[in-house]
Amino acid sequence: MDELMRGRVYGADHDDPDPGPQPGHVYRELVGGPLDGLLLDVTGCSESELEEGAALITEIGAYGPGGRALYAPRPANPHRWDWGGDVP
Repeated sequence: MDELMRGRVYGADHDDPDPGPQPGHVYRELVGGPLDGLLLDVTGCSESELEEGAALITEIGAYGPGGRALYAPRPANPHRWDWGGDVP
């Protein structure tokens, strides 16, 4: 898990002086797609929410501003969430 403590967190402002993970939070690494390499803060999410994955807003996906990138837990490693495509 230590490798997760070095990335940039999804949703952090580009001019944030500390866009990395914060102590006491729980993260998942996003793999592939427009948000590749970012960390998603899942602190407080239930097990069922974690199993579902997430549709994350992104301006750099296939549908431009307002589009969403779909990410779901990797079966063999649920701490890594794989990109499943973009939706409007």
